[in-house]
Amino acid sequence: MNTKKWGDIGYSFLIGGDGKVYEGRGWGVEGAHTLGYNRNGIGISFIGDFTNVTPSNNMLNAAKALIACGVKSGKIKSTYQLHGHRDAGSTACPGNKLYAIIKTWKNYRKIK
Repeated sequence: MNTKKWGDIGYSFLIGGDGKVYEGRGWGVEGAHTLGYNRNGIGISFIGDFTNVTPSNNMLNAAKALIACGVKSGKIKSTYQLHGHRDAGSTACPGNKLYAIIKTWKNYRKIK
């Protein structure tokens, strides 16, 4: 954050291993998480390395509840598209195990 002179972390929200949602930039501030997608999207980060470890059900349920809250409150369109970070750039994020899960979610769309 200091190097890039950011006032906050680049993500809109983070999901902790405890299943709690932590607010970064929140709903009202443009993120700095995915080049080309910050203006029209939110960035949700799962805290941890999910290359070989599956995120807990608490984490997955928290992410789904956060998205549902965003839709219900009008912060996210009901026709939203869900992408993994790797869909928009050259990165292993969000990790193979988490990526395999989010690809099964209703609004997932590959963009590459």
